[in-house]
Amino acid sequence: MIVAAFLALALSYTSETVLTPRHYTPLIDTLSIASREYTLVADKNGRLVIDNRNKTYKPGDILNLKGNFKSVFITNMSGTEQKPIIVRNYRNTVVRVGEPDWNGGGWSVAFEFNNCHYIRFGSMSDRNQLIISGSVQAAREAYHDLHMGNKTDNMEVCFLTIQNGGNGIVAKTDPIKGDASTAYPNSFIKNLSIHDLTIADTKNEAMYIGHTATYWDHTVNQPYYNSPSKFTPGHDYVQPIKWRNVKIYNNLVKNSGLDGIQTAAVDGLEIYNNEVTNWGTQHNAAHNGGILIGGRTTNTNTHDNYVHDGWGEMCQFYGSGENNATHVISNNLFINNQSDGISMRGTENAIVKIVNNTIAGTKGNSLRINGYTGMKGKQIVNANVFVAPNGGVNIGSRNYVYVEVGGDAVEGTGGEENKKFATVAAAGLNAGNYYKPVEGSTVNSAGYRKQ
Repeated sequence: MIVAAFLALALSYTSETVLTPRHYTPLIDTLSIASREYTLVADKNGRLVIDNRNKTYKPGDILNLKGNFKSVFITNMSGTEQKPIIVRNYRNTVVRVGEPDWNGGGWSVAFEFNNCHYIRFGSMSDRNQLIISGSVQAAREAYHDLHMGNKTDNMEVCFLTIQNGGNGIVAKTDPIKGDASTAYPNSFIKNLSIHDLTIADTKNEAMYIGHTATYWDHTVNQPYYNSPSKFTPGHDYVQPIKWRNVKIYNNLVKNSGLDGIQTAAVDGLEIYNNEVTNWGTQHNAAHNGGILIGGRTTNTNTHDNYVHDGWGEMCQFYGSGENNATHVISNNLFINNQSDGISMRGTENAIVKIVNNTIAGTKGNSLRINGYTGMKGKQIVNANVFVAPNGGVNIGSRNYVYVEVGGDAVEGTGGEENKKFATVAAAGLNAGNYYKPVEGSTVNSAGYRKQ
């Protein structure tokens, strides 16, 4: 059943809003311009499949989902920059998508966009009105809650709850043999905004943004992570295409089995004002980042995030310094884990400005810089507050800033000096108020400040 009507709609986007952790602002739905509106329900099998190759749905249209769906699959749908297609819950109703009983076989994705462009997906203002619930069965590792693939780009994903399943969000394009547009540097996928989501209880990564394979071997159809010098003669290798311009903000990510927010292969990445907690519950040392700035990332800015009380490293950096790329990690609050705080192993001599972060309660080092993969330059480490590394016992000077395998750092002096303390009490920080300095604290202007 499809019902069409003409309504007026405009959306107040919040892409420039910076919020403090645990504080969220709703999107406001107001009337402005005429748009066609459709109400869509599931078929008799509980599914909705749309192939828009004949352009049934046009730029500016509004697709209201009503009721419950086992899965939604949308392909070949495009709005425009001025008139995105809006996919949302029917006004003032709760929509649930997903198949918690899935335990293998087909339909392994709850919601998929395939070759789609210029779409805004999410509820109008309340993340509890559009809920994606993935598998909770033994095979859940193979289940994706939300998948954006096959060159899908220019997407805004907002005001959702995503829970269970394997991966919460997967947004990448796999190389296709014979299609040069799926290989870097022939093209990019552009403009992804993910904001105001709650993602909880995923078996794998809560967010998997960008392709993690350094190369793709078309001959065997598998990823390849080693040096080109070790290519198998006669095999056909390409690099997966990159995202360009990705913003991830105002999200709550909790209880992920592997990484919390994982990114890779992005040029122009901003991750801010997210809260990540209890990540890495599988205790897999190879997949344990609260926030991961992954391989082939350039021009990144990670700021104003609150990452706390998890198993793995709170922030991991594997980005690239190619083409004089810039990287910043600033004003983040990283608290309590069972590993290092910020762990760095970039490539192409990446230089990162690490400024005004507070890192406390790490089982390992506060900051660890490894030059093994080519990050040999001096990292800029200014005005941070490092508290109680090494589990708070037998703390050596290197536990605050640990460099190894050719890694290096230059620490600020004077007003940009890093402050180092064995305990929270010695630092004069209020652990109950985002580690704000109390009266008499000597941290001065160093460290995190809740905005």
